[in-house]
Amino acid sequence: MTTDTTGTAARDGEPRRGGPADSPFVRACRREPGPHTPVWFMRQAGRSLPEYREIRANVPMLESCRRPELVTEITLQPVRRHGVDAAILFSDIVVPVAAAGIDLDIVPGTGPVVAEPVRTAADVERINPIGRDDVSYVDESVRLLVAELGDTPLIGFAGAPFTLASYLVEGGPSRTHAKTKALMYGDPELWHALCARLAEVTLAFLRVQVDAGVSAVQLFDSWAGALSEADYRRYVLPHSAHVLAGLGAAGVPRIHFGVGTAELLGAMGEAGADVVGVDWRTPLDVATRRIGPDKAVQGNLDPAVLLAPWEVVESQVRRIVDQGRAAPGHVFNLGHGVLPETDPEVLTRVVALVHELSARPAA
Repeated sequence: MTTDTTGTAARDGEPRRGGPADSPFVRACRREPGPHTPVWFMRQAGRSLPEYREIRANVPMLESCRRPELVTEITLQPVRRHGVDAAILFSDIVVPVAAAGIDLDIVPGTGPVVAEPVRTAADVERINPIGRDDVSYVDESVRLLVAELGDTPLIGFAGAPFTLASYLVEGGPSRTHAKTKALMYGDPELWHALCARLAEVTLAFLRVQVDAGVSAVQLFDSWAGALSEADYRRYVLPHSAHVLAGLGAAGVPRIHFGVGTAELLGAMGEAGADVVGVDWRTPLDVATRRIGPDKAVQGNLDPAVLLAPWEVVESQVRRIVDQGRAAPGHVFNLGHGVLPETDPEVLTRVVALVHELSARPAA
């Protein structure tokens, strides 16, 4: 007996029915029919949950990501509470960059802050390759989670090269990405060298997660929406495509997501993902036409809607479920992460509502 990369037992190369590989989430990612539209939420394991705030008290973010037992508990919290169709590994997009030798910290209320921003060829050389031993805590966390989750799939993730590069060049979060664009336009050779190195770090990080048993991966390009389509195609797409192509033989669905990417959706689909995440600005039926019929979509409730009265939330959920039917596969999610002030009970009700609205008769 062998084990496939989605964590489902197989014999003689034939997948066994059941398990994460046959879950509603993985089936939707593969554009296959399932019992209902699956639901999970970006940042579902986070500040909106009182049990998360309690367990994370006085533990710095990066340290939290390096404690497998803590990662396991935090990742499982929303699965227990909300009944979501998938868990997502609790981590941060800068974890592999820190493992690659970059001196950084995640500052509460600010985000990642880099001690020495990357601006020169010598700075790029400081970014080391990584392997399983450099992020052994991630490997251990995934293995613990796969054992605990059973038939519920686990999503691994990483930051895309452009978004990681922006953090490194800016030295932290930025609204304008001015330094990033200045380097990108002013020294394309250095820019591509930086992104190529980050692509290898990202790919290695995701391979560790796949080898440990995740059922899918999501590549976050959170800041790609700051670019025009032409610039995205020239400066970003080749590096994201390298990461996604490097996982092509792994057998797990690949999700690609960015914010403010309405004009980039077609190009992001071309990067090689199986599922394209859509933020709240673009209706899913419109997004499907832009992405094409060979990709599933994920999204896309505005996170702020969850703060409105329930009748408003219900109306918006119904709209998104209906629009998602235009896609060959739909994973219900938010258009970005859960806001900290969100009432967890509302998330639980959204999961139940989506399941109810999308329930399909058994074959």
